[in-house]
Amino acid sequence: MGGSRWFHSLITMILSIIALVLSFALYIYWYLEVSEGLRAVVTRFKIDTKQVLEPQTWVVILVLSILVGFILICIFIIFVYNQKALQLYRLQNNFINNFTHELKTPVTSLKLYLETFAKYDLPRKDQLKYIAYMIQDAERLSDNVSQILNLAKIESSTFSSEKNITDLVNATRDFLKENHHRFSNSEIEVNNPDDKPYLVNINLPLYEMFLMNILTNAVTYNDSTVPKIEIGFRSMRDKLIIGFTDNGIGLEKGDIKKIFRKFYQVGKSDNRSAKGSGLGLYVADNIARIYSGKLKAESRGRGRGSQFSLILPLEPILNQNTMTK
Repeated sequence: MGGSRWFHSLITMILSIIALVLSFALYIYWYLEVSEGLRAVVTRFKIDTKQVLEPQTWVVILVLSILVGFILICIFIIFVYNQKALQLYRLQNNFINNFTHELKTPVTSLKLYLETFAKYDLPRKDQLKYIAYMIQDAERLSDNVSQILNLAKIESSTFSSEKNITDLVNATRDFLKENHHRFSNSEIEVNNPDDKPYLVNINLPLYEMFLMNILTNAVTYNDSTVPKIEIGFRSMRDKLIIGFTDNGIGLEKGDIKKIFRKFYQVGKSDNRSAKGSGLGLYVADNIARIYSGKLKAESRGRGRGSQFSLILPLEPILNQNTMTK
């Protein structure tokens, strides 16, 4: 359906350009024919050419050329925006289908476990096992809803603007301790080779939201038995660089340029099974931009893991003080 619309839009634009150029060429041809005929009449009856042929032919042609060029540019811009709208439509459609599945799966699972509890008198051991499954499903459902709510807050700029000077090394370690249960099946290591604090003026809840999206993405797109993530801190002049290196499925060059787009999911472009909602990295990238930062992605290819680098401005005076102490 999307390919058909793209083809129709392309044919429409090409036909419009051909019709416009043909009309312009015919106009010039007819204009010159009329001018030559008018010139013959002027010569025959010995009329003053300055009075009859006052409009300068080539000036008119030049003006018309500029106008036609402007129209062609407008047609091209309309075509480009139309293609972007179609692409966004396809991404939104993929997102809706996938997100509906992401919401329906844990709800169906919870319903099944509750029905099991209602029908059978289960031993305590089995009860605890099923309760653990239900908690996981509830957390999955909560995460999906939180992503939508966080996205709405970020895009509408309704998030809290309160900022504080925060040591991101300690903030990251505290976040991992508080959310250990979410990444219990993964190995996450924090490395700070210089063994010093890195102070950044930031909103802590937003930074924790960033960490949640980056780490969840690293675990979701990972086929290893044990997902491994290394978080490294280093400084470069007045910038803090936080690297997130994983042993996940990796990225193709074509995906690296697209993964920060809204609703984009790795796997949809080549008919592989896509995971996630397509919002995690989009949200993370927007959080980085909010604090004048930048989020970059690198990968050595499919199956060779990925590295995401968050680059944030440091507080120069405060960080210099911590280095001298």
